[in-house]
Amino acid sequence: MGAGGATLPTSGDAVAIYDTTLRDGAQQQGISFTVGDKLAIIGLLDELGVAYVEAGWPGAIPKDTELFTRAADLDLATARLVAFGATCRPGAPAAEDPGLRALLDSGASAITLVAKSDPRHVERALRTTPQENLRMVSDSTALLVGAGRETMIDLEHFFDGLDRDADADGAYGIEVAVAAARAGASAVIACDTNGGALLDAITSAVARLRQALDAAGRPDCVVGIHTHDDSGLAVAGAMAAVEAGARQVQGCVNGMGERTGNAELLTIIANLELKTRFTALPGGQEERARRLSELSRISRSVGEIANRAPSTRQAYVGAKAFAHKAGLHASAIRVDPDLYQHIDPARVGNTMSMLVSEMAGRASIELKARELGIDASGDGDVLGRVAEAVKAREAAGYAYDAADGSFELLLRHALGDLPEYFRVESWQASVRAAPVGADRFLPVDGSTRTQAEATVRLRAGGKRFAVLGEGNGPVNALDAALCDALAEVYPEIRAFELSDYKVRILDAERGTRAIIRVLIDLTDGERTWSTVGVGTDIVEATWEALTDGHVVGLIRAGVSPR
Repeated sequence: MGAGGATLPTSGDAVAIYDTTLRDGAQQQGISFTVGDKLAIIGLLDELGVAYVEAGWPGAIPKDTELFTRAADLDLATARLVAFGATCRPGAPAAEDPGLRALLDSGASAITLVAKSDPRHVERALRTTPQENLRMVSDSTALLVGAGRETMIDLEHFFDGLDRDADADGAYGIEVAVAAARAGASAVIACDTNGGALLDAITSAVARLRQALDAAGRPDCVVGIHTHDDSGLAVAGAMAAVEAGARQVQGCVNGMGERTGNAELLTIIANLELKTRFTALPGGQEERARRLSELSRISRSVGEIANRAPSTRQAYVGAKAFAHKAGLHASAIRVDPDLYQHIDPARVGNTMSMLVSEMAGRASIELKARELGIDASGDGDVLGRVAEAVKAREAAGYAYDAADGSFELLLRHALGDLPEYFRVESWQASVRAAPVGADRFLPVDGSTRTQAEATVRLRAGGKRFAVLGEGNGPVNALDAALCDALAEVYPEIRAFELSDYKVRILDAERGTRAIIRVLIDLTDGERTWSTVGVGTDIVEATWEALTDGHVVGLIRAGVSPR
């Protein structure tokens, strides 16, 4: 197992980044990593330059035991894999504890143990005495250190314990940390396990912990910080802890984790590298800048593996983190993008985007056109017409800030540059329902009780096509028929796939006569684009978005009308 190049900084402004996505992040509802998933994420984190990757709990979780076996062949450049576990049990010698033995057998060169640092948890959860817990921490740490393993201690519920004993010189959480340090721990991590600590409490507690370790003769024992976002302060708490003396930061990519999530690690990395004197990535200035430019890609890649798309509004790396909508902003950005952006998005691998909406003026239209690779700067009249068209169509229910593909078609039409790939003569869709008996309220196996078919008639490439498509619903049937009708002339269509489909009722008070807006995302595996359709019928709105989506796909694939 490649040990990587991780070393804990004992002084100066270097901060060790400790990723816990694979264990703590996996506790988020709906996330379950396979061994292959974890190995792929480990590779991404090593590429980024993370110092430590907490890979799992061998011995307690079979998948994690397998992971450490398979990870033995990894050749990591920067990251050190960490095995996670617990101290020995009350009343039992550390040398005979099966959990600690499993950690040693994992082959991990670094191990993190969770230890209770709040007397209430010691007495109620462990059902032992505070003194026995100190023995468990000390003996467990000494065993692992004696076996040549770097050993770190997570001080679980550290801030909760200090809250109840804030004025006591010998606060129990401090005692636990000192016991671990004296037994040889390389780091003690202050954990805001419940996510309730405010910034002043974190700052004072971390400073106090640092002072206690120095007084105990362990200035080389690093203080770490582990925050959760239950109070919305996970990233801010981690930053405050670093300023107070912490030199290791734990967190998860994309803020994964149970409840409201853990501290978002990529945001912390960007903050430290771009906004402070601290460094979070290895290498010289140019090397760190290169690694930093991979942040957005890493966010998306981990999100894909976890099957959880990162928030588009996520700081630094979100798809809309540098998106501008208001006309006032657009006018200033046309003069100087830095006027409304806190950093150049390219520094974190992101891009600026303009969102066109009813707020848009000519500057917004021009900037969005430039983003789409269309030069509209020399035609102020066209820009004005497009801005007015956007306002009018958004008043009718369209939403161009969420459908850049539809806006591109509107702009190209105004410029007289909209290619005609095909001409639809007619389309229709129907749904046939199977008879439903008295068992309709009983559990079903997921199979549909309806069948849908659609007929599309169109002209393309000098030919006329009439195609029948079938599917598990009218949208699926229409998509199949349209694709089959176009594929002979435009085989590129076969690569297009519907990746998202959203429906919104715009005036619900009108009941079944309401206006429907449909937003769809199409992808060809490399690019994704969005289109919008509006109508009083959901199938009608879908057809508009679907046909526009295929036109946009052909344009962006560089296909000319045939």
